[in-house]
Amino acid sequence: RQLDAAWEQEARALQTTLGVSIIGRARKQRLVLDRDHVWERLQVERREFVYQQVENSFTQPNAAICQSMLGWARDVTRESREGDLVEFYCGNGNFTVALAENFRRVVATEISRTSVASANVNLEANAVANAVVARMSAEEFSAALAGEKTGRRVAALALDEHTFTTALVAPPRAGLDAHSCEQLKVYERIVYISCNPDTLEANLEQLSATHVVTRFALFDQFPYTDHCECGVLLERRAPAARA
Repeated sequence: RQLDAAWEQEARALQTTLGVSIIGRARKQRLVLDRDHVWERLQVERREFVYQQVENSFTQPNAAICQSMLGWARDVTRESREGDLVEFYCGNGNFTVALAENFRRVVATEISRTSVASANVNLEANAVANAVVARMSAEEFSAALAGEKTGRRVAALALDEHTFTTALVAPPRAGLDAHSCEQLKVYERIVYISCNPDTLEANLEQLSATHVVTRFALFDQFPYTDHCECGVLLERRAPAARA
């Protein structure tokens, strides 16, 4: 049934009693009584990062495991300060915020309007000044990096002023398509965060033609299920010596 004034009155009383924020939903209805997000504080390498987590948006659900993932990602990119990071599927800036200090500059993209807005809030909340987040699909952004797409949004990123040495990808469960994998091969280092070992395996088979896996980690994001998160660092193979 539709949410009416009586529902709101009772919901507000319950909200006060429990000390929580309540969002009501019905067909074609969404009623935010107080706020549509929470603030999460994560401790990573003796540092605290704060994140706005918006209702009904993609977030990392397991805070303890997320802290481990961010610590691992910071560790494998620690020697990257001479280069820039390009990030695909950045969501609300989970990795963007934590990795920014390991690079000169970061350019991240995300297609969800809500997540882009939240990512910008998180950059400001963590005083990250060397990163920008653009609302653009991975396919559009790849085309822009290859010089195949132009326009005002692309020009604002000043991509030709960056030296991207590392790419970070955290694709959905479907993984990366063959074209995206090919485009990743231009980077010296690839950090691949995967939520599906099956599609990860297929992507690594293609990427291994030019890169070698040098670090690998498994994160049990969902205990007592068969789902897991993987972190992989790939580095470009040295060119074969001529005979």
